[in-house]
Amino acid sequence: MFRWGVLSTAKIGREQLLPAMVDAENGVLSAIASRDLSKAKALAERFGARHAFGSYEDLLASSEVDGVYIPLPTSQHVEWAAKAIEAGKHVLVEKPLALDAKDILPLIKLRDAKKVLVCEAFMVIYHPQWIKVRDLIASGAIGRLRHVQGAFSYYNVDPNNMRNKLDLGGGALPDIGVYPTVSTRFSTGKEPLRVQATIERDKTFGTDIYSSIRADFGDFELSFYLSTQMAARQVMVFHGEKGFIEVFSPFNAGLYDHHRVELHNQNHTEAQVFRFPGTQQYRLEVETFARAAQGGKERVFTLEESVLNQKVIDAIFRAGGKEGWEAV
Repeated sequence: MFRWGVLSTAKIGREQLLPAMVDAENGVLSAIASRDLSKAKALAERFGARHAFGSYEDLLASSEVDGVYIPLPTSQHVEWAAKAIEAGKHVLVEKPLALDAKDILPLIKLRDAKKVLVCEAFMVIYHPQWIKVRDLIASGAIGRLRHVQGAFSYYNVDPNNMRNKLDLGGGALPDIGVYPTVSTRFSTGKEPLRVQATIERDKTFGTDIYSSIRADFGDFELSFYLSTQMAARQVMVFHGEKGFIEVFSPFNAGLYDHHRVELHNQNHTEAQVFRFPGTQQYRLEVETFARAAQGGKERVFTLEESVLNQKVIDAIFRAGGKEGWEAV
């Protein structure tokens, strides 16, 4: 059994990843660390972890941990991923891994030197609905893909929330802009060449709160909008010459809508509906990661892919401050 350690008692861990680790068939939640030992002990008791630590360093030094999950604030991801790799631990780090693509490159060198697995936690690529989308496009179900359209928004104006703190890596693009980009890249196997963007920032927080983006993939375009101050919505549509594919809850399946993908024909007279009830994408993520860390030939999200995805986000930020296209 793969023995997990978790750095911090963050909400995403409490609500999604820790339950997934407990339910996983090939892993156990071994340890939790917090700078407040009482919080670590309380969460360890709640989820049945055998060990609680009052510092992240103590967990990384533990022989009872094979790999760590890092859901710290974004600005601390690279630092603690590096420390975990140096300690010889496998690392699953919450997205976005970095705030600049070049910051990921030292982690690749460390990973190779220490011979451990390091992945950014994009749970969506493990969900069978996205594997279905990829397979439908590859099989020619919608003919030539011409346009991808997406949206991801929620409303959050809490000044204490890390998503609204610029120094912690907050903002819409780092938090949710990564999803339309990664799901399009995953589904098509293509990379964008250039981007255009309009970006609006909150006058108080300084974070980006709205973006409208256009990305040129050469054979097709991706257009999407994001916001952290709009009514909650998620959708992705892949539109081809012979039909289109709509993903109704693309990123938080089961929360925004059912696990549902629809394939429509050219005349919009027929539709095939693909459902994936009961799918737990976070459990699939941790199980796949654990198998890969133990030598399995699993498809995981590599650091090389993280660099490519972050390059898109970096280009979008640059494009938001200028007219016209920005090369990725």
